[in-house]
Amino acid sequence: MNDSQTNRIGLTQRQTLLLVATGAALWFVAAVLLRIIAPMGALEGTMRGVSYALVIPGTLPFVFLTRWIARLRDDQMGIGIALATMTALLIDGIVVAWFPAVYGGHLPQVTNCAAIILWGAGVAILLGFFMNKGALK
Repeated sequence: MNDSQTNRIGLTQRQTLLLVATGAALWFVAAVLLRIIAPMGALEGTMRGVSYALVIPGTLPFVFLTRWIARLRDDQMGIGIALATMTALLIDGIVVAWFPAVYGGHLPQVTNCAAIILWGAGVAILLGFFMNKGALK
C-alpha cells in the first residue's frame, strides 16, 4: 500500500503511523503531568472535579494538534482521534498493570491517574466525533 492509498479505516499508512505515535506521545505527556499534579492533591476531594472539568478544554488543543500532525480531513476526525486515543489507552492499561510506579506506585494515586486518563480519552473521542464531518462529494 503506497502512502496515498487508504486502509480499511480510511486513513493512509502515514496517517496511521503518525496517529499511533501521537497517541503514545500524548499519553507520555499526560503521564508526566499526572505524576506531577497527583501528589499535590489535584485528583482528590473537590480538586478532582476541577481537574476533570479542566480536562475538557485542555484536551481540545491536543485534538487540533493531532489533526494537524496527521493531516486529518474533516471526515477523518472521528476515526483518527479514536486511533490516537486507543494507542494511549493501550499504553495506560499496560502501565497500570505492570508499571504502576509510573503514576506513583500507591494504589489511590494509580487509580486516580488511570481514571482521569480514561476520562480524557472519552473526552478526546467525543470531541473527535463531534468535529467529524461527512465526506465531501
